Amino acid sequence: MNASTHPLYDVAIVGFGPSGAVAAGLLGNQGFKVYVCDRQHDVYDKPRAIAVDHEIMRVFQQLGLVDSISRYVEPFTPSEYFGVDGQLIKRLTMVEPPYPLGYTPSNVFTQPPVERILRDHVQQLPNVRVELDTTLLGLEQDASGARLDVAHANGSRASLRAKYVIGCDGASSTVRELAGIELEDLEFDEPWLVVDVLANERGLAKLPRTSVQYCEPDRPCTLVIGPGNHRRWEISLKPDEDPRTVTQPEATWKLLSRWLTPEDGELWRQASYRFHALVARDWRHGRVFVAGDAAHQQPPFLGQGMCQGIRDVANLNWKLAAVLRRTVTGAQADALLDSYGIERKQHVRSLTGRIKAIGAVICERDEARARARDARLLDECGGTVRDMPRQEVIPPLEQGLLARAGTPARGTLFPQPWIRQAGATVRLDHAAGDGWWLVLDARHAGTVPPLPPAWGMTTLDLGALAETEGVCQAWFERYRCTAAVVRPDRYVYGVAADARELDALLDELRSALH
Repeated sequence: MNASTHPLYDVAIVGFGPSGAVAAGLLGNQGFKVYVCDRQHDVYDKPRAIAVDHEIMRVFQQLGLVDSISRYVEPFTPSEYFGVDGQLIKRLTMVEPPYPLGYTPSNVFTQPPVERILRDHVQQLPNVRVELDTTLLGLEQDASGARLDVAHANGSRASLRAKYVIGCDGASSTVRELAGIELEDLEFDEPWLVVDVLANERGLAKLPRTSVQYCEPDRPCTLVIGPGNHRRWEISLKPDEDPRTVTQPEATWKLLSRWLTPEDGELWRQASYRFHALVARDWRHGRVFVAGDAAHQQPPFLGQGMCQGIRDVANLNWKLAAVLRRTVTGAQADALLDSYGIERKQHVRSLTGRIKAIGAVICERDEARARARDARLLDECGGTVRDMPRQEVIPPLEQGLLARAGTPARGTLFPQPWIRQAGATVRLDHAAGDGWWLVLDARHAGTVPPLPPAWGMTTLDLGALAETEGVCQAWFERYRCTAAVVRPDRYVYGVAADARELDALLDELRSALH
C-alpha cells in the first residue's frame, strides 16, 4: 500500500490505560484526529494504582470528567510510620484547607471504574478512533510523520500514519523498544507482594484507622486504606521466598495473619512485583514520545505511579497542540517538544529520589541501623512527631520552558481557588478556560503589555475575581509578586513584582515561542 493512502492522524497513541486514555481525551477534546490502540480488550478488573492527587483531579476536571470520577475517590488517611519497637517515628498528613488546587490534595480511588469513565469519554469522541485487541508490530518515521503497522485479534493487519506517536504502552513498551529508547537504572530493585482485600465488618474492626508503614527490619510492609472496604498491603519478600508461591491464597493469608483471617474478608488481587526505579534515557525520538510506565517506573511508597503518567501526557498535550496548530513553528516548535522530556525526566528523577529516601526509611533490614534511624527521626522532631503534608514531597519543575529568573514560584503549580461567578461558586479553571494565563493580583498597578492574539493568553485580574477563600491572594503574598504567567498545564512559567519585570518576562516568553 502506498504510504500516502494510509489513514492519517494528528496523533497515534499506543496503550489505552489511564495515561493513554487521558492523552486521547485531552487531544480529542481539542478536535485533533487521534488514533488509539491497545492489545487488551477490556479494562483490567482489579486495582493496580490506588492513589490520585489534586493535580490529577484538576486534569480530570479539564477533561470534563471530575464529577463522574469523584464518586470513586476518597481522601487519603494519614500515614503513620512505626519503628522497630512499634513506636511512632513519622507521620504524613494532608495540608490544611483551604486546599490550593480546589480538591483534597491526596486521595485513594478505585481504578477499574475510573478507567472505564476515561475510556468511555474517548470512545464517544467522533474524531478519535479506538481499536482494541490490537498489537503494534512496526513503527517507522520520516520527516513528515510515522507509520504504524498493527495486527488485530482476527488476524488482519493494517497500517496507518500519524504526525506524532505517543507510547503509553506500559513497562514493557513496544513503542520504546521500536524507537530504540533505553532505560536508565536509578538503583532500586526489590521483590514485594501486593495484596488487595475487600474486608468485611469483622475485618475492618481489626484494622488500623490510618494507613501504616511498618518499618520493621524482619519484614517491612505497608497498609493502605482504600475506598470503602478496600485495604491494600505491600509486603516485602525475603530472599528465600518464591514470588509465585506467595500469590497462592493459602500463602497470602499466612502473610496477612498478623491482621486478618480468611473469615475477615476476600482476596481481590494478589500479585508479586519487583519494585524498580527506572527512567527513559530519552523521552522523544523524532516524532515518537514515551509516557507513563513506558517512560519511568518508581517504587510505590507515595502512590505516584499513575499520577506521574498523567503528568506526562498533560505536559505533552498542550505542546503537541501548539505545534499541530502551528502557533509555534520552526526551531521554537522543536525546542518546545524537546522541553517535554527535559521537564518530565528531571521531575521524575527528583521525585524518584525522594520516594527512594522514603523507601530507605521503610525498608531498612539491619536492626542496629533501623534503631539508629528511629532515634534520628525522633531526635529531629524533638521527641514529638510532627505532621508532614504529603504534597510537600512533590518537587516543582526545575528545567525546560520556564523563565530564566529562578524565583521560588517558578515551576510550581498555580492555585485553583473557588470564585463566585454569575451567582454560582466555581473553580478558577472552569471560569478561565484553557490556554496560557496572565494573572494579575489586586495590587498590580502597571498596565498590561499588548499580547498577540495568536498566543491565546487570557488575562485574569484577581482584583475582579471574587475569591471565596483568598487562596490566590495568599499565593501572591507568599511569593512576593504581583503578576504570574501560567502555562496551559497550570505550571508557573514565571512571576513579576512590577510592570517592568512583567514586560521583561513576556519578552522572554515571546522569544521562546515566536
